[in-house]
Amino acid sequence: MSRDVTRRQFLCIVAGCAAAAATGCSDFTHTALFRDNFRDLSPAELKDILADLEKKHSATYGKQVTVGATPALDGVEFGYALDLSRCIGCRRCVRGCVEENNQSRDPQVQWIRVLEMDSEHGINLEHSDPYYDAEKVPEDGKFYMPIACQQCRNAPCVKSCPVGATWQEPDGIVVIDYDWCIGCRCCMASCPYGARHFNWGRPSIPADDMNPATHYLGNRPRPKGVVEKCTFCVQRVRKGLYPKCVEVCPVGARKFGNLLDPNSEIRYVLDNKRVVVLKSEQNTQPRFYYFFG
Repeated sequence: MSRDVTRRQFLCIVAGCAAAAATGCSDFTHTALFRDNFRDLSPAELKDILADLEKKHSATYGKQVTVGATPALDGVEFGYALDLSRCIGCRRCVRGCVEENNQSRDPQVQWIRVLEMDSEHGINLEHSDPYYDAEKVPEDGKFYMPIACQQCRNAPCVKSCPVGATWQEPDGIVVIDYDWCIGCRCCMASCPYGARHFNWGRPSIPADDMNPATHYLGNRPRPKGVVEKCTFCVQRVRKGLYPKCVEVCPVGARKFGNLLDPNSEIRYVLDNKRVVVLKSEQNTQPRFYYFFG
Protein backbone atom coordinates (compact mmCIF):
# COMPACT_ATOMS: atom_id res chain seq x y z
CA MET A 1 0.00 0.00 0.00
CA SER A 2 1.37 3.39 -0.97
CA ARG A 3 2.30 5.64 1.95
CA ASP A 4 3.55 8.64 0.02
CA VAL A 5 2.93 11.71 2.17
CA THR A 6 3.15 15.27 0.88
CA ARG A 7 4.73 18.03 2.95
CA ARG A 8 1.26 19.46 3.65
CA GLN A 9 -0.09 16.08 4.77
CA PHE A 10 2.94 15.53 6.98
CA LEU A 11 2.45 18.90 8.67
CA CYS A 12 -1.23 18.11 9.19
CA ILE A 13 -0.32 14.79 10.78
CA VAL A 14 2.22 16.41 13.11
CA ALA A 15 -0.30 19.11 14.04
CA GLY A 16 -2.93 16.50 14.68
CA CYS A 17 -0.69 14.44 16.94
CA ALA A 18 0.17 17.59 18.87
CA ALA A 19 -3.54 18.40 19.24
CA ALA A 20 -4.30 14.88 20.38
CA ALA A 21 -1.47 15.00 22.91
CA ALA A 22 -2.67 18.34 24.23
CA THR A 23 -6.12 16.85 24.91
CA GLY A 24 -4.73 13.78 26.61
CA CYS A 25 -5.22 11.37 23.73
CA SER A 26 -2.23 9.01 23.56
CA ASP A 27 -3.57 6.74 20.80
CA PHE A 28 -2.34 8.24 17.53
CA THR A 29 -3.27 5.21 15.42
CA HIS A 30 -6.42 6.94 14.16
CA THR A 31 -4.38 9.53 12.24
CA ALA A 32 -3.68 9.51 8.48
CA LEU A 33 -0.15 8.19 9.09
CA PHE A 34 -1.54 4.79 10.09
CA ARG A 35 -4.72 4.17 8.08
CA ASP A 36 -6.30 5.34 4.84
CA ASN A 37 -9.38 7.52 4.77
CA PHE A 38 -12.68 5.62 4.69
CA ARG A 39 -13.24 6.71 1.09
CA ASP A 40 -9.91 5.21 0.02
CA LEU A 41 -10.33 1.80 1.65
CA SER A 42 -10.66 -1.26 -0.55
CA PRO A 43 -13.64 -3.57 0.05
CA ALA A 44 -11.32 -6.10 1.69
CA GLU A 45 -9.77 -3.50 3.99
CA LEU A 46 -13.17 -2.16 4.98
CA LYS A 47 -14.47 -5.65 5.70
CA ASP A 48 -11.53 -6.33 8.01
CA ILE A 49 -11.94 -3.00 9.81
CA LEU A 50 -15.67 -3.55 10.36
CA ALA A 51 -15.02 -7.06 11.67
CA ASP A 52 -12.38 -5.76 14.10
CA LEU A 53 -14.73 -3.02 15.35
CA GLU A 54 -17.58 -5.49 15.83
CA LYS A 55 -15.33 -7.79 17.85
CA LYS A 56 -13.99 -4.91 19.96
CA HIS A 57 -17.36 -3.33 20.72
CA SER A 58 -19.07 -6.67 21.37
CA ALA A 59 -16.43 -7.51 23.98
CA THR A 60 -16.67 -4.05 25.56
CA TYR A 61 -20.45 -3.94 25.92
CA GLY A 62 -21.20 -7.63 26.39
CA LYS A 63 -23.65 -7.85 23.50
CA GLN A 64 -23.47 -8.56 19.78
CA VAL A 65 -22.63 -5.24 18.12
CA THR A 66 -22.83 -4.80 14.36
CA VAL A 67 -20.95 -2.09 12.48
CA GLY A 68 -22.29 -1.48 8.99
CA ALA A 69 -21.18 0.74 6.17
CA THR A 70 -24.38 0.99 4.11
CA PRO A 71 -23.63 3.43 1.26
CA ALA A 72 -25.79 6.32 0.07
CA LEU A 73 -28.84 5.34 -1.98
CA ASP A 74 -29.10 6.41 -5.62
CA GLY A 75 -31.51 9.24 -6.36
CA VAL A 76 -31.75 10.34 -2.72
CA GLU A 77 -30.92 13.68 -1.11
CA PHE A 78 -32.16 13.87 2.44
CA GLY A 79 -33.79 16.99 3.86
CA TYR A 80 -35.33 17.93 7.20
CA ALA A 81 -38.04 20.38 8.22
CA LEU A 82 -39.20 21.41 11.69
CA ASP A 83 -42.56 22.98 12.53
CA LEU A 84 -41.83 25.59 15.20
CA SER A 85 -45.54 26.07 15.87
CA ARG A 86 -45.82 22.45 17.03
CA CYS A 87 -42.59 21.93 19.00
CA ILE A 88 -43.32 22.02 22.75
CA GLY A 89 -39.72 21.91 23.98
CA CYS A 90 -40.05 18.55 25.74
CA ARG A 91 -36.54 17.46 24.70
CA ARG A 92 -37.66 13.91 23.89
CA CYS A 93 -35.72 14.33 20.65
CA VAL A 94 -32.55 14.98 22.66
CA ARG A 95 -32.98 11.86 24.78
CA GLY A 96 -33.92 9.70 21.79
CA CYS A 97 -30.89 10.93 19.88
CA VAL A 98 -28.53 10.19 22.78
CA GLU A 99 -29.80 6.62 23.10
CA GLU A 100 -29.91 5.89 19.36
CA ASN A 101 -26.51 7.36 18.55
CA ASN A 102 -24.51 6.10 21.52
CA GLN A 103 -23.53 9.50 22.80
CA SER A 104 -21.44 9.71 25.93
CA ARG A 105 -23.32 10.10 29.20
CA ASP A 106 -20.21 11.09 31.19
CA PRO A 107 -18.82 13.40 29.99
CA GLN A 108 -22.21 14.34 28.56
CA VAL A 109 -22.49 14.81 24.79
CA GLN A 110 -25.73 15.83 23.07
CA TRP A 111 -26.05 16.46 19.34
CA ILE A 112 -29.38 18.34 19.64
CA ARG A 113 -29.88 21.60 21.57
CA VAL A 114 -33.36 22.98 22.15
CA LEU A 115 -33.65 26.75 22.60
CA GLU A 116 -36.55 28.46 24.33
CA MET A 117 -37.40 31.79 22.68
CA ASP A 118 -39.73 34.69 23.40
CA SER A 119 -42.62 34.94 20.97
CA GLU A 120 -42.36 38.72 20.95
CA HIS A 121 -38.75 38.60 19.73
CA GLY A 122 -39.26 35.85 17.13
CA ILE A 123 -36.24 33.81 16.03
CA ASN A 124 -33.54 35.70 17.88
CA LEU A 125 -30.63 33.71 19.27
CA GLU A 126 -29.67 36.55 21.61
CA HIS A 127 -32.96 36.08 23.46
CA SER A 128 -32.84 32.28 23.57
CA ASP A 129 -32.43 30.06 26.62
CA PRO A 130 -30.99 26.54 26.25
CA TYR A 131 -31.29 25.85 30.00
CA TYR A 132 -35.05 26.24 30.50
CA ASP A 133 -37.04 23.89 32.76
CA ALA A 134 -38.43 21.16 30.50
CA GLU A 135 -40.88 20.07 33.21
CA LYS A 136 -42.88 23.27 32.70
CA VAL A 137 -43.17 23.33 28.91
CA PRO A 138 -44.74 24.69 26.90
CA GLU A 139 -44.79 28.07 28.63
CA ASP A 140 -47.02 30.94 27.55
CA GLY A 141 -45.30 33.49 25.35
CA LYS A 142 -42.54 31.05 24.42
CA PHE A 143 -41.69 28.85 21.46
CA TYR A 144 -38.97 26.25 21.04
CA MET A 145 -36.29 25.78 18.41
CA PRO A 146 -34.22 22.57 18.28
CA ILE A 147 -30.84 22.94 16.59
CA ALA A 148 -28.50 20.22 15.36
CA CYS A 149 -26.26 19.77 12.32
CA GLN A 150 -27.85 21.61 9.41
CA GLN A 151 -26.26 19.29 6.80
CA CYS A 152 -25.06 22.25 4.74
CA ARG A 153 -24.52 22.04 1.00
CA ASN A 154 -21.76 24.62 1.36
CA ALA A 155 -20.37 23.24 4.60
CA PRO A 156 -17.66 25.33 6.31
CA CYS A 157 -16.65 22.34 8.43
CA VAL A 158 -15.74 20.33 5.33
CA LYS A 159 -13.67 23.18 3.95
CA SER A 160 -11.80 23.77 7.20
CA CYS A 161 -10.78 20.17 7.98
CA PRO A 162 -7.02 19.97 7.26
CA VAL A 163 -6.98 16.21 6.72
CA GLY A 164 -10.26 15.50 4.92
CA ALA A 165 -11.80 13.66 7.88
CA THR A 166 -15.24 15.11 7.15
CA TRP A 167 -17.06 15.27 3.84
CA GLN A 168 -20.49 15.35 2.23
CA GLU A 169 -21.96 12.08 1.01
CA PRO A 170 -24.02 11.82 -2.24
CA ASP A 171 -27.25 11.73 -0.19
CA GLY A 172 -26.37 15.08 1.41
CA ILE A 173 -25.28 13.78 4.81
CA VAL A 174 -22.08 15.37 6.13
CA VAL A 175 -20.13 12.58 7.84
CA ILE A 176 -16.95 12.15 9.86
CA ASP A 177 -14.37 9.38 9.70
CA TYR A 178 -13.62 9.15 13.42
CA ASP A 179 -10.47 7.11 12.81
CA TRP A 180 -9.14 9.83 10.52
CA CYS A 181 -10.10 12.82 12.69
CA ILE A 182 -7.06 14.37 14.39
CA GLY A 183 -9.03 16.35 16.97
CA CYS A 184 -7.81 19.78 15.87
CA ARG A 185 -11.36 21.18 16.21
CA CYS A 186 -11.04 23.45 13.15
CA CYS A 187 -14.47 22.22 12.06
CA MET A 188 -15.97 23.28 15.38
CA ALA A 189 -14.55 26.77 15.01
CA SER A 190 -15.94 27.11 11.48
CA CYS A 191 -19.45 25.76 12.15
CA PRO A 192 -21.83 28.71 12.68
CA TYR A 193 -24.41 26.46 14.38
CA GLY A 194 -22.33 24.99 17.21
CA ALA A 195 -23.35 21.57 15.92
CA ARG A 196 -20.07 19.74 16.40
CA HIS A 197 -18.91 18.27 19.71
CA PHE A 198 -15.51 17.16 20.96
CA ASN A 199 -14.87 14.17 23.20
CA TRP A 200 -12.65 15.65 25.90
CA GLY A 201 -12.79 12.50 28.01
CA ARG A 202 -13.25 8.81 27.43
CA PRO A 203 -16.89 8.43 26.34
CA SER A 204 -19.10 6.54 28.78
CA ILE A 205 -22.04 4.51 27.43
CA PRO A 206 -23.92 2.19 29.83
CA ALA A 207 -23.78 -1.34 28.45
CA ASP A 208 -27.53 -1.78 28.98
CA ASP A 209 -28.27 1.38 26.97
CA MET A 210 -25.77 0.82 24.18
CA ASN A 211 -27.46 0.61 20.76
CA PRO A 212 -25.80 -2.40 19.07
CA ALA A 213 -26.95 -1.57 15.51
CA THR A 214 -24.30 0.89 14.36
CA HIS A 215 -22.80 2.46 11.25
CA TYR A 216 -19.13 3.19 10.68
CA LEU A 217 -19.84 6.84 9.78
CA GLY A 218 -22.61 7.29 12.32
CA ASN A 219 -23.42 5.93 15.74
CA ARG A 220 -20.59 3.52 16.46
CA PRO A 221 -18.85 4.37 19.77
CA ARG A 222 -16.40 7.19 19.24
CA PRO A 223 -12.92 7.35 20.82
CA LYS A 224 -11.64 10.11 23.05
CA GLY A 225 -10.18 13.11 21.26
CA VAL A 226 -12.39 13.29 18.16
CA VAL A 227 -15.27 15.45 16.93
CA GLU A 228 -18.78 14.06 16.40
CA LYS A 229 -22.19 15.34 15.32
CA CYS A 230 -25.66 14.51 13.98
CA THR A 231 -25.71 12.38 10.82
CA PHE A 232 -29.50 12.29 10.28
CA CYS A 233 -29.22 8.81 11.89
CA VAL A 234 -27.36 7.46 8.85
CA GLN A 235 -27.69 3.94 10.27
CA ARG A 236 -31.48 4.28 10.05
CA VAL A 237 -32.29 6.46 7.05
CA ARG A 238 -30.23 4.40 4.62
CA LYS A 239 -32.46 1.48 5.58
CA GLY A 240 -35.68 3.38 4.91
CA LEU A 241 -36.36 4.43 8.53
CA TYR A 242 -36.91 7.89 9.99
CA PRO A 243 -34.24 9.52 12.16
CA LYS A 244 -34.87 8.71 15.81
CA CYS A 245 -35.79 12.29 16.68
CA VAL A 246 -38.57 12.21 14.08
CA GLU A 247 -39.85 8.92 15.44
CA VAL A 248 -40.00 10.00 19.10
CA CYS A 249 -41.44 13.51 18.62
CA PRO A 250 -44.84 13.37 20.38
CA VAL A 251 -46.40 16.23 18.38
CA GLY A 252 -45.23 15.49 14.83
CA ALA A 253 -43.14 18.65 14.58
CA ARG A 254 -40.37 16.99 12.59
CA LYS A 255 -40.56 16.16 8.88
CA PHE A 256 -37.97 14.18 6.93
CA GLY A 257 -37.61 12.75 3.47
CA ASN A 258 -36.06 12.74 0.01
CA LEU A 259 -35.71 16.22 -1.48
CA LEU A 260 -35.53 14.69 -4.96
CA ASP A 261 -38.92 12.99 -4.62
CA PRO A 262 -41.71 15.45 -5.56
CA ASN A 263 -44.22 13.33 -3.63
CA SER A 264 -42.26 13.23 -0.36
CA GLU A 265 -43.41 14.93 2.84
CA ILE A 266 -40.35 17.16 2.92
CA ARG A 267 -41.08 18.41 -0.60
CA TYR A 268 -44.68 19.13 0.35
CA VAL A 269 -43.43 21.36 3.17
CA LEU A 270 -40.98 23.18 0.92
CA ASP A 271 -43.58 23.65 -1.82
CA ASN A 272 -46.46 24.75 0.42
CA LYS A 273 -44.99 26.40 3.51
CA ARG A 274 -42.92 29.51 4.07
CA VAL A 275 -39.63 28.06 5.25
CA VAL A 276 -36.50 29.71 6.64
CA VAL A 277 -32.98 28.49 7.21
CA LEU A 278 -30.84 29.40 10.17
CA LYS A 279 -28.18 32.08 9.57
CA SER A 280 -28.88 32.38 5.85
CA GLU A 281 -26.35 35.21 5.63
CA GLN A 282 -23.59 32.62 6.09
CA ASN A 283 -24.46 31.04 2.70
CA THR A 284 -24.07 27.55 4.12
CA GLN A 285 -27.20 26.40 2.23
CA PRO A 286 -28.61 24.04 4.90
CA ARG A 287 -30.79 21.04 4.20
CA PHE A 288 -32.55 21.78 7.51
CA TYR A 289 -35.60 24.03 7.24
CA TYR A 290 -37.81 25.72 9.83
CA PHE A 291 -41.43 26.76 9.33
CA PHE A 292 -44.58 27.74 11.21
CA GLY A 293 -47.33 25.34 10.22
